[in-house]
Amino acid sequence: MRNLPLKTLVVENSKVHCKIIAGMVKNHNDLNLVAACSNAIDANRIIKNHNIDLILLDIEMPFINGFDLLEALDQKIQVIIISGNSNNALKAFDYGVRDFLLKPLNSDRFDNAIRKVVTNNKRNEIEEDKEFLMVRSHLKNKKVSLKEIKWVEAFGDYVKIITDKEKVIALSTMKSISDKLPNDRFLRIHRSYIVNLNKIEKYGCTSVEIDDHQIPMSKKQKPKLEFILENFDS
Repeated sequence: MRNLPLKTLVVENSKVHCKIIAGMVKNHNDLNLVAACSNAIDANRIIKNHNIDLILLDIEMPFINGFDLLEALDQKIQVIIISGNSNNALKAFDYGVRDFLLKPLNSDRFDNAIRKVVTNNKRNEIEEDKEFLMVRSHLKNKKVSLKEIKWVEAFGDYVKIITDKEKVIALSTMKSISDKLPNDRFLRIHRSYIVNLNKIEKYGCTSVEIDDHQIPMSKKQKPKLEFILENFDS
């Protein structure tokens, strides 16, 4: 089965180069262009609102340069630097970027760089898929990938596990599920709800938001959630 294309963001100060790079992304089978922008401020906003897999990043940008953006990035997002200045290469690799490409872009070098990213992404997915929750559902044992769980909710004598792909009804208690989930990535925010901290988009005094769903949160859990999110490294 073919893997889904990598959600890609182009951050390029030059309008001409931005158009060229965006076009190369659109024409690549392993990439899906989410957005293209000219500065790090817009890039930050896009990153917060989308699950970006790959950033094609320029260094020379106004106000906040590419290195500043790299410092703030989630380490799971892969980066290819595309720069007109070869002097940026050594510093770029200090940030763990996947590759460094000089302008003007060469299609063969671009394809090779993307191949590295795709290979690394597959390797990471294999490692992540080793983490799963085993539950009893419809009289069968079922593996549920931890990274795909959005939240868990009480459902009578069962629990309902909401994932990126499906809803799983499992014979279990909330306490049993909570004890099996790693507490550095999951939090029971209400007697009837456990959430994946990676999936939270917003939160208020009495609820959190995941994929436009408002999930109730008890007031006493809000300080704990705030503390965890402030120190959270996903």
